[in-house]
Amino acid sequence: MRYSTAVKDDARRLLTDLRALGAEAEKLIENSATELTDGALARLRQQFHSAQERFGEFYGTAREKTIAGARYTDQVVRANPYRSVLVAAGIGLLAGFLIGRSYGSDE
Repeated sequence: MRYSTAVKDDARRLLTDLRALGAEAEKLIENSATELTDGALARLRQQFHSAQERFGEFYGTAREKTIAGARYTDQVVRANPYRSVLVAAGIGLLAGFLIGRSYGSDE
């Protein structure tokens, strides 16, 4: 539970940084007819680097959690192979039933 909240917060911060970067880029495009100041370009570069760093952190965290989840799943499947096969078969039957039912109701 705690990890999903942290991931959501990271995603929100990344989105906020990207929006700020887009707004700053729009301002620069609007002012392109006039002289661009070094300060404006420096702010844009800083926001871009900040968004890039946050995306890297978000990607790294998501990757670590995905790998950990895959390892855990592998351990559970290896510890309970027959149960895993039965659960997968049950899910497959349920999905097949629901898909067949949704296509059958269109007629």
